[in-house]
Amino acid sequence: MMPAGSPLDVHLTNLAAALAPYRRCEPQLARWGAALAHRLASGGRLLVAGNGGSAAEAQHLTAELVGKLRDDRQPLSAIALHAESSAVTAIANDYGYADVYARQVRAHGRPGDVLLLLSTSGTSGNLLAAAHAARDAGLATWALTGPAPNPLADACDEVLAVPSADSQVVQELHLVTSHLLCEYLEQELPAALAVTGAAANVPAEPAPAGRLASGPVRTGVEVVLDGGAGQQVDA
Repeated sequence: MMPAGSPLDVHLTNLAAALAPYRRCEPQLARWGAALAHRLASGGRLLVAGNGGSAAEAQHLTAELVGKLRDDRQPLSAIALHAESSAVTAIANDYGYADVYARQVRAHGRPGDVLLLLSTSGTSGNLLAAAHAARDAGLATWALTGPAPNPLADACDEVLAVPSADSQVVQELHLVTSHLLCEYLEQELPAALAVTGAAANVPAEPAPAGRLASGPVRTGVEVVLDGGAGQQVDA
């Protein structure tokens, strides 16, 4: 039953009711932020998707990561899938709206990346399809939803479910979640970058006899002219 009073009183009452249980999410927020710091610092990517207001929340989060939340730092790879408008409309036209995010996940996602899905209801078919595509591709799947249980929460590896029947309150706390994820990420990022830098400075072991030594990926087409001189030409 909705509380009585003015729209302001009702809204703030519902928001206040959700804040107390939301405070218990701090360990999960800190863990997610630290995990993102290490994954993104090591070259991983965050893909984010939602519909309507949740799409706006998704793009808000990626803007903070590619840009910055507070202090200057290196940009981090994060993509709001709805913002690729030509791809979204092409996929919707050719394959149906249910596949607009799943197909992008299959295109952009790599094992070890993270897919974060936002939904107040937890029932959006295109987000469920994206979650299944991500799990098949080896991505970690996280969800921000309204009250659980719900289908999206069940389809993802982890969920932060806001316990409110008011979808506006759910979206507002999803925005708080985005800011806190960035806060915890930026807190952990120096340590994550230090680990990445240390790993990059480990000297490579000599390749066993008869095997090619590993090295940086070469761009373009490599043509080996085996005329005895060992000359190589990159095209």
